[in-house]
Amino acid sequence: MGLTKQYLRYAASAVFGVIGSQKANIAYVNLRGGERGRFVAVAACEQVFIWDSRKGEKILILKGQKHEVTFLCPSPDGVHIAVGYEDGAVRIFNLQNGESNVSFNGHKSAVTTMNYDGLGARLVTGSRDTDVIVWDIINECGLYRLRGHKDVITQALFLKDKNLLVTSSKDSFVKWWDLDTQHCFKTLVGHRSEVWGMVLLNRENRLLTGSADSELRAWDINYLQEEKAVGEPKVKKGKTLLEDEDDDDEDDEDESLEERILSCKKAGSILREARDRVVSLTADARARVVACHGNDSVLELFTVLTNEEVQRKMTKKLKKAKKKAAKAQEDAGGEEEAAAEPVVEKMLKDEIVRLTNIKASAKIRWVDCLSCAGGELKVALLLQNNTIETYSLKTSDKTPAANKTARLTLAGHRTDVRTLAFSSDNLAVLSASGDTVKVWNRSTLQVIRTMACDYALCSLFVPGDRQIILGTKSGKLQIFELASGSLLETVDAHDGALWSLCLAPDQRGIVTGSADKKVKFWEFELIKDEGTGQKRLTVKHTRTLQLEEDVLCVKFSPDHRLLAISLLDCTVKIFYTDTLKFFLSLYGHKLPVLCLDMSHDNTLIATGSADRNVKIWGLDFGDCHRSMFAHDDSVMFLQFVPKTHLFFTAGKDRKIKQWDADKFEHIQTLEGHHREVWCLTISPSGDHIVSSSHDKSLRLWERTREPIILEEEREMEREAEFEESMAKGDAPVVPGETEGEAAPAAKKTVETVKAAERIMEALEIYKEENRKKEEHKYACESAGKELPPPKPNPILVAFGNVSPSRYVLDVVKKVRSSELEVSLLVLPFPYVPELLRLFNGYIQQGLEVELVCRCLFFLLKIHFGQISSNQMLLSVIDELRTNTLSKVREIRDMMGVNGAALQFLQREIEGKEDVMFFADATGRLADKKKKRRRRERAVLAIA
Repeated sequence: MGLTKQYLRYAASAVFGVIGSQKANIAYVNLRGGERGRFVAVAACEQVFIWDSRKGEKILILKGQKHEVTFLCPSPDGVHIAVGYEDGAVRIFNLQNGESNVSFNGHKSAVTTMNYDGLGARLVTGSRDTDVIVWDIINECGLYRLRGHKDVITQALFLKDKNLLVTSSKDSFVKWWDLDTQHCFKTLVGHRSEVWGMVLLNRENRLLTGSADSELRAWDINYLQEEKAVGEPKVKKGKTLLEDEDDDDEDDEDESLEERILSCKKAGSILREARDRVVSLTADARARVVACHGNDSVLELFTVLTNEEVQRKMTKKLKKAKKKAAKAQEDAGGEEEAAAEPVVEKMLKDEIVRLTNIKASAKIRWVDCLSCAGGELKVALLLQNNTIETYSLKTSDKTPAANKTARLTLAGHRTDVRTLAFSSDNLAVLSASGDTVKVWNRSTLQVIRTMACDYALCSLFVPGDRQIILGTKSGKLQIFELASGSLLETVDAHDGALWSLCLAPDQRGIVTGSADKKVKFWEFELIKDEGTGQKRLTVKHTRTLQLEEDVLCVKFSPDHRLLAISLLDCTVKIFYTDTLKFFLSLYGHKLPVLCLDMSHDNTLIATGSADRNVKIWGLDFGDCHRSMFAHDDSVMFLQFVPKTHLFFTAGKDRKIKQWDADKFEHIQTLEGHHREVWCLTISPSGDHIVSSSHDKSLRLWERTREPIILEEEREMEREAEFEESMAKGDAPVVPGETEGEAAPAAKKTVETVKAAERIMEALEIYKEENRKKEEHKYACESAGKELPPPKPNPILVAFGNVSPSRYVLDVVKKVRSSELEVSLLVLPFPYVPELLRLFNGYIQQGLEVELVCRCLFFLLKIHFGQISSNQMLLSVIDELRTNTLSKVREIRDMMGVNGAALQFLQREIEGKEDVMFFADATGRLADKKKKRRRRERAVLAIA
């Protein structure tokens, strides 16, 4: 059956106009051995942009899927960056090539904080779902989930030398976790409100927390020797624990555990200048500088003094105190006896000193600090107005002054883009916001011109594409020349907001509609400029149409015969253009019509309203052909694709939809924006669409050659909904597991369900092939001769005629490491016995012993009751026990021998050549670069 009407798919092409999204933090990264503190990573909706702060260029884009980025965390070695998303997923990208090979999925909602341990082997993530999860990066799997907080997790930090974790939350608590036992052994309750951030200082002997008030609270941490706590009897209320064993209860056990590991006492607090809550609190890698800011534009920097510096400071204080005491004694005439030696008490303000304040150009959203050589501190700020600023200061100076080193503003607007327009040649795109208008090259997505303007609401290119006209909120028309980037003229057109602007089909003028209830007609005119003497473009007012309500949108029909005007009274009035006589009134919307457009053949008019509906009307009699529920919120923009009866709508529900005005069908939905879509524009050729949103991004969509079949499209939508609902189902229950502080890390997703289905399918094929083999053997015995073997399963043939057992192993190997446990958990028990028998064979043959043991131990743990009570499996389990122990011992011995041999070779080579065989080459690389620079300077000096 042939296609009756072919629709072509529009696909997302690029995201631009956003410098840094507000939801995720900013972080310094290292790229290809480049200069430290030059590159910063920020989120850009679902992507991550790496900016070169010196050149102001985008160096690398880490592409996401569809959820917004909510947190970034570079690895300690600088090679990888962990990215957390709105849906709770975590992906780890390689900064050398921008690829992501590791992904974790354990949280139910947005990731709010992440941190690596000192070696970069583990990653801790906190989320809005109040859970903390520790992930194993090397093994690519989740270790455990820690439950205990009652609100959003705001920070989670590993302690370097101890296997401990400290977490803070909006529930006002700071919790200490022992990762050996996955147990919370201490909770700090000294905060009256949410804990928004914390940092570890003084070699992890002090904790600094920021809350909803103007205080930064400091806590002293004392690590106690476990041996001492166990070996010595604990004195309590005049008795030892040995004497008072009968009085012990659970609380005493918790207290003894807490005191065995560490004690944490409040040391004081530092007052911030800001009076509002801490928005972000961070420290540099050496924990020498602490940066803190609230909801304003001031960043406060504190320096943490070393023990030597504190001692020098205290010595000076003591000298001053002695001088003061001696002077006081002199004034008393020396009659009194010599006063006691003055005592100077060490206070928190002697150890943590205010360094300086940095005043940014707008409100700060996120901050990151980096200490460089020579006592230089680099600070990167992500501001709330889509700007990145970097500062540099010398911490060694007595009064450090921050110098602004870079400001990234060119690649985006400070406020939301409210109007877009395409040039007639499809090559340039105009975007205008509350303070600037920018013209972009569509193919390179680079800014061609940036010009200051008033708050723009509508715009267009003047025929010839050399000038642009903007309609503003104050009712003015602004005319700009693109060649010089200058404002030619500002015309006081209306007394209210100028909501709509439309070019006349004869291209000789424009029509404007405003909130002052007037529609005005203007003609283009060339006049002589008094300053330069050259001719320039202006607009001349010719006619005015007075209406009874505010005008929201105006549009000419392509044949210039009719003018459609949408009013605040929810109607659309249509007038004859030449006489301005009333022709039709289109009424039926319950709320005002915010957008409308007419088809190229003057037969249809489509209107989009705040009542979420789109209505299609005939222009002959004003009859409503169809009313369609288009969006889940107000329809903000509507435009026909040139020379077709297809049109696009944009809504506050973050979606862009394509419709067929002849068949009244929904064709496709373009999803990508994360906030309300304000407007869109379609190129004159119909091949490109640009849309703008409240998330500060502009998105380019391109028409592909791929046809859309509506039935398939609807089927795909239903499948996506089913998969989403399947993933949202109840999490599988592990038999014997109780709801405690620790739980498995991974969660049930569509991928884990599909992986379990693939394992079941492979086991079914294995059983089927075994059945065929048995039947063939029986048939041969019955016939008394060798019969031709049965045909193998086509899937096994496709994989290169592999054996059925090998195919099952290949399927298990292809399951992502982070999803393996949950996939096995979803697997029904009837498949488990067959899997255990196969595992026995794999271990005997030495195939993927590590992976098989991981699966085996997990299955034994979750199905222990059923397996141990099954008499049929006793022999299999006994064989597995002996085979697993012997094989694991064998592999362990081999690794030990290989490790010892490599160490021996290392010592031999180092002894012979007197070089460090496994030394880090970065130092030598830096020396080579310095030598090369010196040579280049010498060559330049000679030249």
